[in-house]
Amino acid sequence: MEWSIQEVVRASGVTSRALRHYDDVGLLKPKRIGANGYRFYDADALVRLQRIRILRQLGLGLPEIGRVMTGETDNGTALRAQLAALRRESERLERQIAAVETTIAKWEGGEQLMAQEMFEGFDHTVYRDEVEERWGAEAYATGDRWWRSLTAQQKRDVGQQHLDIAADYGTASAAGQDPASGEVQAIAQRHYDWLKTSTGTVSKGYFLGLADMYVADPRFAGNYARDGVEYAGFVREAMRAYAEHNL
Repeated sequence: MEWSIQEVVRASGVTSRALRHYDDVGLLKPKRIGANGYRFYDADALVRLQRIRILRQLGLGLPEIGRVMTGETDNGTALRAQLAALRRESERLERQIAAVETTIAKWEGGEQLMAQEMFEGFDHTVYRDEVEERWGAEAYATGDRWWRSLTAQQKRDVGQQHLDIAADYGTASAAGQDPASGEVQAIAQRHYDWLKTSTGTVSKGYFLGLADMYVADPRFAGNYARDGVEYAGFVREAMRAYAEHNL
């Protein structure tokens, strides 16, 4: 029996982009590729994918997973890495518990809810495969190290900065401002500076790639919406104008 790539995506929750990337790096080969270019997977491949997902959830990177699955890394080393990952996961769960407790207390006490407090401790690594494929493993590792180095308050501050930038874009869009106007470009400058806090440098290609992704990917476009109206296209044009004149 075999399954198409679409069936595997639906069953596993792994994106087709990630599956193709696993193929490219030799981690998960399809059973066959049809004449139409579609990939098909057999039961052995699904078992292998299940193991990859488990190791991913334990915090192992793709190169390390490859070594474990080919026997290049001994079980003891792999288990120690998994133990360290589980401890990190335990810490994350503790932060999630604290976040939910804070939400309950504020909700029942009639206090204002803060988005960054509500989502403290939730997994920020869900796009790891995608980031590594688009910009490389080092790009993800740099951002991940930076994020983990922040205190809880610093993480809330960073999140609030982006919320403020997104809100100001929304206000400008609703007012019918030109994305290339000085007022909107000042917002784009803040956006650029905000991105630099995690990466150190932001290239023109990276900035433009993000701008396009905000529109193309509904997961990101949803960050730029007000009262059910998306303005991700407005943000993209503002970022394009900024990149054209400053990068």
